[in-house]
Amino acid sequence: MLRPFLTALAFTIPTVSLGLTCGNDASGFNRWKAEFAPIAAAQGVGQRGLQALANAQYGTATIRADRNQKSFRLNLQEFMELRGSATIIRQGRRARQRDAAFYDALERMYGVPAGVIIAIHGMETGFGGFMGDTRVVSAITTLAYDCRRSDFFQPHAVGALKLVDQGTITGDTRGAKHGELGHTQFLPGNALRYGVDTNGDGRLDLYNVSDALGSTANFLRQKGWRPGAGYQEGQPNFAVIQEWNAAGVYQKAIAIMAAEIDR
Repeated sequence: MLRPFLTALAFTIPTVSLGLTCGNDASGFNRWKAEFAPIAAAQGVGQRGLQALANAQYGTATIRADRNQKSFRLNLQEFMELRGSATIIRQGRRARQRDAAFYDALERMYGVPAGVIIAIHGMETGFGGFMGDTRVVSAITTLAYDCRRSDFFQPHAVGALKLVDQGTITGDTRGAKHGELGHTQFLPGNALRYGVDTNGDGRLDLYNVSDALGSTANFLRQKGWRPGAGYQEGQPNFAVIQEWNAAGVYQKAIAIMAAEIDR
């Protein structure tokens, strides 16, 4: 049984506005790291974070994944079949029953129904079955260096280095191909800003299911979740689900599965 004791341990995400030279292959990555290090230090990154930056390696697999995101090309039915929506709903209902006290506590604190949190958990990692095998710091710094979306990922790179400083992750911590962390795959900057110590042990650990799900509920609430309002497409809280993932089929799938889990 998960512990329904919720104590917030909040962090803040840095703001980065940089004019660094980006690159489209590994050739300039080490030079970029050297340029990025003093900027990260000026944002408050300490020695451990800077050492993790120095040790980061260019992520060829990360770039390959970023160039080949298939979700944007699938229709809703194809996407839900591919992601195993029926299994997520079935297992999600069992989780809702098994840990009812925990999910009820989350909803009292954040106003987000259990089905939404559970659907995200199931969609992102199969309820923790696979949380990634890519070094987070290497992945996120690779994306911060890459020309495709460097402005978006640079604050998350600083966030990852600050997480290293705080002991939340190490330079060897593994996550998804885009550097997402833990049970619900938080980007590092979002982990800093919205992460909460849900189990009350005094530290943020997104590989702990309680912390991860509490942080997910906090993210949605802070993004504007309205307790009691609907979350299907066209309803007020659907816009908040859109903040979690940019793919329209993903957003619709979460809303549909959440409603089925909450039935």
